[in-house]
Amino acid sequence: MRDYDLLVIGGGVNGTGIARDAAMRGLKTLLVEKKDFAAGSSGANSGMIHGGIRYLMTDPQVTRLSCLDSGYIQKIAPHLLFRIPFLYPVQPSRPGQPSLKDRAFLYGADIYFEAYDRYQPLKNGKAHTRLTDEELHELEPGVVAGTMGAVTMDEYGIDPFRLCTLNARSAKAHGADVRNHTQVTRFVRDGAAVTGAELLDLRSGKADEVRARVVFNAGGPWAPRIAALAGVEVKIRPGKGVHVTLDRRLSNYGIICKAIDGRDVFVMPHEDSSIIGTTDDDFYGDPDDLFVTQDEVQYLLQAVEHTFPAVRKARVLRAWAGIRPTLYAYGPLEDALSRDHAIYDHEKDGAPGFFSIVGGKLASFRAMAEEAVDLVARRLGNSAACTTHRVPLPGGEAPAPPAETLSREHAVTAFAAARISYRHGAEAEEVLQLAEQEPELRAMACPCEGVAFAELAFSLRNEFAESLTDLRRRCRLAMGICQGARCAGPAAALMSEERLLSTQAALAEATALLDERWRGNRPVLSGEGLAQAELLQGTYFTTGALGSPRGKPWR
Repeated sequence: MRDYDLLVIGGGVNGTGIARDAAMRGLKTLLVEKKDFAAGSSGANSGMIHGGIRYLMTDPQVTRLSCLDSGYIQKIAPHLLFRIPFLYPVQPSRPGQPSLKDRAFLYGADIYFEAYDRYQPLKNGKAHTRLTDEELHELEPGVVAGTMGAVTMDEYGIDPFRLCTLNARSAKAHGADVRNHTQVTRFVRDGAAVTGAELLDLRSGKADEVRARVVFNAGGPWAPRIAALAGVEVKIRPGKGVHVTLDRRLSNYGIICKAIDGRDVFVMPHEDSSIIGTTDDDFYGDPDDLFVTQDEVQYLLQAVEHTFPAVRKARVLRAWAGIRPTLYAYGPLEDALSRDHAIYDHEKDGAPGFFSIVGGKLASFRAMAEEAVDLVARRLGNSAACTTHRVPLPGGEAPAPPAETLSREHAVTAFAAARISYRHGAEAEEVLQLAEQEPELRAMACPCEGVAFAELAFSLRNEFAESLTDLRRRCRLAMGICQGARCAGPAAALMSEERLLSTQAALAEATALLDERWRGNRPVLSGEGLAQAELLQGTYFTTGALGSPRGKPWR
């Protein structure tokens, strides 16, 4: 049995952030995650480190904290963030006939964004600008004609999967033990105190027990279930957010649109695709059994079409959903709930040594982790200061090598070099060194996303990846326009060699990856998307007889 100062449960952005901060302060830390890092809410968000302009009136402290932490995250992971300028077109309620109310709304939006400008320096953003209809269409002709003008603002996009993985890697580099695919099955008690947990390795089936002076529940939507194991109640108001991914960039600008019910919906560029989001609905189901309906997809597409008609010309690749672990409140509409966070010391609930964190936003994860570890450190008599805002995450230590240099020196395509440089920053050279040592790794595993076999090997060897689905999160394997048709098989072959898997185990990995892709494809299948699904099925499940032992196609 191993002893720790701190056991952190949950491998989302809060859990990995807490583990990193604690390890950097010298606390002996163990991080466990039931699935994989960012496999829950942290990987199913909008992919933005944004300042929270929507909370400016009701939760200004949330806006300020998000903007402040955005600035710090840019410093510790500069390679992962990219600027997204947003346009907020204002359409008259009746085409060509703006009312006094419409004019007042545009004036109010201008004033509101001016108030947001006070926070822009914290996150290195640009001040807003008010545009005429002519200026708006000069920037983005695809916006519907006849607007009253627009207002601009700045936000930042990020790859949340890599952010969580880099937090976990940094925690390990500072002495933490890190275990994904590991579930807490029960807590160990010494009287009332929570003093450890029984852990089940979901891949091997082996169970073991660990002791910890403090146990921290960072389970996100699963936090109430984890708390129940300790006999305490944590209440949240889960909110389901659905997003849709398109097969192309519709625009180089993010565009804020109005849904039929008046809610704001956005379409924004994200790497080589576009993301549309998001819904905001109360969720009463099982967070382990989350699915998207066709109605939710059409709600988002209709909202964007109202402002940007060309959206219907793009192919919808997939839809995906996550659960916001929002602070509990009875009465407010879903999108009016606070995005603040709360940290609970359950000593008052009869479970000393047990803490929970719920709520918050991706953009303020580092500050939330600092607050959480401050509480733990005081409890354990540790006086070390937080340094997570100064110490870079892996790959953030220096500027990422230019893609042209990487392409020339390592004989990979310029596209692949650019993507590896983005995902790995200063470590891109180290990733491609594997191709120098093992030339067969220079080939492309996933041409859609510029993933070389060297990158897959690097993640398997250094980034806790234990499955092809884990590699999807680390490297965007099978996230491109073919949705795995060209890369699932070759990637499974590499994994078989790296992990010494049997043929059956390698086929099971490929099946699991394609099945996971199917969950996102199913709500959006029509037209070209349906044809792509049929091609994928024909490639793997008919010609290759992949799937069940009798070679039946997927369910």
